[in-house]
Amino acid sequence: MDIRHVDLNLLVVFDAMTRHRSVGRAGEALGLSQPATSAALARLRAVFDDALFVRAGTQMKPTPRALELGPVVHRVVETINHEILQQASFEPLKAERSFTLLTPDIGEVAFLPGVLRRLRHEAPSVRLQAIAKPREAAAEALTSGDADLAVGFFPDLKKAGFFQQGLFKTSYACIACARVGPGMARMTQKQYLAARHVVVLPDGREHLLDRFLDTKGWRRHVTLELSHFMSLLALLPGTDLIATVPEDIATVMERHIPIRRIGLPFKPPVIEVQQFWHRRMQNDPGHRWLRGLFHEVNRREANARMP
Repeated sequence: MDIRHVDLNLLVVFDAMTRHRSVGRAGEALGLSQPATSAALARLRAVFDDALFVRAGTQMKPTPRALELGPVVHRVVETINHEILQQASFEPLKAERSFTLLTPDIGEVAFLPGVLRRLRHEAPSVRLQAIAKPREAAAEALTSGDADLAVGFFPDLKKAGFFQQGLFKTSYACIACARVGPGMARMTQKQYLAARHVVVLPDGREHLLDRFLDTKGWRRHVTLELSHFMSLLALLPGTDLIATVPEDIATVMERHIPIRRIGLPFKPPVIEVQQFWHRRMQNDPGHRWLRGLFHEVNRREANARMP
């Protein structure tokens, strides 16, 4: 017998016949007419080369072969009903699942604290892993499953095959050691370009601000290039360096070291922070819960500072 030539719906009829011992009652339980149920029984007899159910008084008595098959068929039908056809679900409180988040170091300090507080109470066994990759590798990471969700500024992911959801819009702030330029509220263009800049290029990639300044033909005096924003915590204090960073980084910096915010001589570009995922994860219940949590925790009004 080749399973490719067997209609698995016949097993449902077999299971109903085992339970009801009547063609009429089995058909009624399945929503089938008596002729349709009789036809299915005939096909079952041909498949198993056995009478399976034989009339004895008012009932259809199972043959020894049917008695042997009954428990096995019932398990198959129950498995299909409850494990294969059952609507997929996700229970955060009971879930033991790991999710990989693709985000730069700014995302780790800006997005994860609030999410972790929620996980502690709502999904204590859910594990998060944060990774960073070059911008051009983000699409492949989501497509291959190396990452479940990308959160941050990823303009390369605004294309077919990916879903996106906005979290907030923000911009840039110029920061320096608190002892730099006392009383200086704003820099002129000349002062800004002549200052000693420390520039952060995560994963070595060009930043949105650099492209903006290039369009104006402005060249900063760059003293130091870094790969991680958090290095500024150790490098800014006691120096005359300035850094033009996303607002969230400025907020984190002033919570840990004394810094001064200095007004920029131009209106900086807007950073659109979003979360992205591959279309194959669109209907996964666990993934829906994860991105819903990130959206609920990290969504803000435009230009609002991180909590």
